[in-house]
Amino acid sequence: MGKIKLTQDQAEAVNLSEKGIADIHPEGVLLAEEVFFQAVEHSPVAISITDLKANILYVNRSFTQVTGYSEEEVLGKNESILSNHTTPRIVYQALWGRLAQQKAWSGMLLNRRKDQRLYLAELTVAPVINENNETIYYLGMHRDGSEMHELEQRLINQKLMMESVLNSVPASVVVLDETGHVVSANPSFRELAKELTDSDSLDAAVDVVSKHLGSSYTNLIDERKSFDDQEFSIDHGRSLARWFSCFGTNIDVQGEQADGFFEQTVHHYVLLMINEITDIRRRQEETHLNALKALMAEEDLVQGMRETVNGAIHQMEGPVNLLATAVSMLQRRSAESRDDALLAALEDALASGRGAMDSMRDSMPAEIQESKKPVNINELLREALALSTERFLSAGITVAWQPSVHLPAIIGRERRLRSMFKQLIDNAVDAMSERQVRQRELTIITSDAEKDVVTCEIIDTGSGIDPSLMMKVFQPFFSTKTNGSGCRGMGLPMVHEVVSDHAGTVRIDEKHKPGCRIIVQIPVTSIR
Repeated sequence: MGKIKLTQDQAEAVNLSEKGIADIHPEGVLLAEEVFFQAVEHSPVAISITDLKANILYVNRSFTQVTGYSEEEVLGKNESILSNHTTPRIVYQALWGRLAQQKAWSGMLLNRRKDQRLYLAELTVAPVINENNETIYYLGMHRDGSEMHELEQRLINQKLMMESVLNSVPASVVVLDETGHVVSANPSFRELAKELTDSDSLDAAVDVVSKHLGSSYTNLIDERKSFDDQEFSIDHGRSLARWFSCFGTNIDVQGEQADGFFEQTVHHYVLLMINEITDIRRRQEETHLNALKALMAEEDLVQGMRETVNGAIHQMEGPVNLLATAVSMLQRRSAESRDDALLAALEDALASGRGAMDSMRDSMPAEIQESKKPVNINELLREALALSTERFLSAGITVAWQPSVHLPAIIGRERRLRSMFKQLIDNAVDAMSERQVRQRELTIITSDAEKDVVTCEIIDTGSGIDPSLMMKVFQPFFSTKTNGSGCRGMGLPMVHEVVSDHAGTVRIDEKHKPGCRIIVQIPVTSIR
């Protein structure tokens, strides 16, 4: 390639004197003009110099490699020979506007090579200004940016596709950083956050979910252990409980900063995907509830038989004890004064009575044995309420269900606890079913305000319990209900027995008026 052919005036305008170069280089280091020419000639960037009308005066080797045009084919031609004529006019207006202000312009142009293949020119154009502050040439430098544009657009497209998929899936998806704060969330999770927290706080929603996930979430954050299909339920009491299935995994992302180019820094993120499975669980619960009704009917029958037999034994104990006392008194008399025939008859009657009592004890159905395990009190209460739905409707009773969202599980006997809560609910319904009761509302509240203790309050608007009877109601075979009601008087004693078996307490709030408020407190782990 040849050198730029300049007029005498042009040569003088761009020529640098040795004095000028020395001014630029304080140490007086001088470089020959040939060095500058060869540096430009062999630059990997396509360089061209034009006059003020964009007619080409010089091109370097990279220019011919990028465009496919030889030096002879472009010298004297206008730069427009490279244009594909599809670049928007406003781009050229911006280019010439910057040059008119003697400022450089950078941007992208769609160019066409000699072989008609299109490419994106990543172009910078700068004015060459002489000592009189006049623009005498334009210096253009460009490279083929097609491949970079393709990669960038591919990344953008992939990002848009992934966002479109995540935004359209019904699952709630959220990404957390290493500290557990939300980095990104799809619309489904944002809607779920509003429902779980009554606010737009995504972090607060994650806190609710993490508490229900328990150790699975802790291990995911601390030990980076993924989990799959972790189910949990959330019950706010405003409607039926909602069930979710959660998937959690870790995502490692390399740092984007310049200082991590050679030594990559890795940032850890957490992905949670939450699917609502409430409809599936409700269908399962309906099946479970039907089986539970049959089971509790059988248990109630067994319990009724046990209470009936215990009642009969209790009724016989009085006469048998009187017979035992009479026999003992006759035996202590002298032989002359006692009636041996009467003593023999009493002894036979006593033996028969004791034998009958032993026979009844032997015929009593055995109590169903049950092992202890983690129990969700909210779930048991919800099942007990579901079992009583028909009674609520027939008696016109409204239910205010106020469960604690973060209630811990207790270690207990699930069947006995369910029966105990069902008994308390039945008692409340019976109290509110009396004719004189106008307002019929059942309120059930669970909380864990006290450390390691679960509290349940069952409040009804019935006629209440007379203060003088509040201790007697827990005694076996005592009842405040009228004769003929079918009551065996073992309801609250059974409640007291079950609560005591779990090292808990049950009491009646004497100050609550009107109606009755029963408070049950059970330790989280203690069980007898």
